[in-house]
Amino acid sequence: MTARAARRSPAILAGALLAFAAIFVALGVWQVERLTWKHALIATVEARTSAAPVAAPGPGTWAGINAMDDAYRHVRVRGQFDYDRETLVRAVSDLGSGYWVLTPLDTGAFTVLVNRGFIAQSARDAQRPEVRGPVTITGLLRITEPGGGFLHANDPQAGNWYSRDVAAIAHSSGLSRAAPYFIDADAARNAPGEPVGGLTVVRFADNHAVYALTWFAMALLCLGGAWHIAGETRRPLRAMA
Repeated sequence: MTARAARRSPAILAGALLAFAAIFVALGVWQVERLTWKHALIATVEARTSAAPVAAPGPGTWAGINAMDDAYRHVRVRGQFDYDRETLVRAVSDLGSGYWVLTPLDTGAFTVLVNRGFIAQSARDAQRPEVRGPVTITGLLRITEPGGGFLHANDPQAGNWYSRDVAAIAHSSGLSRAAPYFIDADAARNAPGEPVGGLTVVRFADNHAVYALTWFAMALLCLGGAWHIAGETRRPLRAMA
């Protein structure tokens, strides 16, 4: 290796470390921005869940329903349950493994799937109480969960559901005028033998501060490495002076 190449190698390495430091700083800043956004989202959702219930969105507003503006909104709806078109969706809750009980509620103007709550696996084929006539349901608006879950795809033909895919469930059940969302019913109707409502988990991963500190630490390490290489490169020059 020539003397020029020997001098060039540390400079290239130092430059690469500086480039990596810039990348790590950018990633850290991005995580700080994500942290601000996540805290705003958490505050918004907490405000929605604790607010007084409002009327469930009707057909005129369905095109604008989205997770950012509508998820976990506290809503109220009145109608009659269609128990003959009930759908059981695999679930794991604080009560163990079992099913969510999704029952269509006919409001007269449209139909909305109501997650009446959780039942254990052993209660799958048990007779559940049925309330005939109009009922008022309050709960949280939830965004559809297309595809499947638990590493399984939904299988409508076999009646195996692993996620609350509103469009697929509505189509499989022959529902018309179905809302593009579903409602998690609250705990008001938790009576013996009924599905246990009010189990919605409102929790968001919030690790952005840790990620940001990690990226900034990596940037400092790269800067320290570049500074060390620069110092080692200058030392022979000082010795020759």
